[in-house]
Amino acid sequence: MNFIKKLLLFLLGLVVIVTIIMFAIGKKYHIEITETIDAPIEQVYAQASSSKMFNTWNPWMDLDPNLSVTYTGEQGQVGDTYCWEGNDNVGQGCHIITELVVNQKVATKMEFKKPFESDATSDIVLRAEGSKTVLTWSMDCELDYPMNLMKLMMDANMKESYGKGLNKLKEIVEKK
Repeated sequence: MNFIKKLLLFLLGLVVIVTIIMFAIGKKYHIEITETIDAPIEQVYAQASSSKMFNTWNPWMDLDPNLSVTYTGEQGQVGDTYCWEGNDNVGQGCHIITELVVNQKVATKMEFKKPFESDATSDIVLRAEGSKTVLTWSMDCELDYPMNLMKLMMDANMKESYGKGLNKLKEIVEKK
């Protein structure tokens, strides 16, 4: 009986600690990666401002060789959309261009449907630095409790994914 009582107290303490952590880290999540690319801003913008061009360096396209992607809207315009459906690594959702500022910014909204429903926004902000382009890629979202506990592991995964994507983008535009 003493063992069961200690076990229950331990489990209760663990639940209290996890609950405190869950509320302490909050719901909001933000990540951004900045990379300098040895290419003119016009070339980099062309790769970021169209769903089809974006998907040539989008790191999540490589996670499912059988990924199904459909495009709607006019490429390179507000409303340009791609929706995907794939394996458990990529799930299902849509990516919509919501704002374009030529050679400066591409803003998007992501609507995730599987493995869970969620929304996020993402910005690609460009700045010319001589003949090079400084690109900052960011994402913002809110994660409901207890899903927000994923934030403890998301930074490393997102930095790795964004890094892979930006390295691919560099390979594409620096060849030209």
